[in-house]
Amino acid sequence: MTQPGVSEVQVQVNYSEVDAMGVVYHARYLVWLDIARTDHLRQAGMSYRELEAAGYRLVVGELRIRYRHPARYDDPVRLRCWVRDLASRRVVFGYAVEHAENGQLLATASTDLLVLDTEMKLTRLPDFVAGLLRPIPDPVRL
Repeated sequence: MTQPGVSEVQVQVNYSEVDAMGVVYHARYLVWLDIARTDHLRQAGMSYRELEAAGYRLVVGELRIRYRHPARYDDPVRLRCWVRDLASRRVVFGYAVEHAENGQLLATASTDLLVLDTEMKLTRLPDFVAGLLRPIPDPVRL
């Protein structure tokens, strides 16, 4: 994590991700948020696979995304992720999607994830996971 509490991962826009207008299709950003979130967990000290093995699931209950500028084929894209809020049964992640070379903000987003057990019932986030996820103020305006 380059900035305390903020993880970064980079992707390159693939041709299959652009639409007929030559820009990244809007739903592709959701995949990128998932990549950023699972990488954030890994950098914090636990993989999503380990979380599942411990009997927990984090499922998206709410998503907000604001598209600001288009990403295009072959653009290098930096995905930044952080924890905005942490409650006993919910984790809120924030995201900044940026052009990796010029720093232009392409999109901002937040996801509210609910904590479920293996029966898919709402449960409490275990202390060992909550201890890895430290909420910080948003580094960009969402």
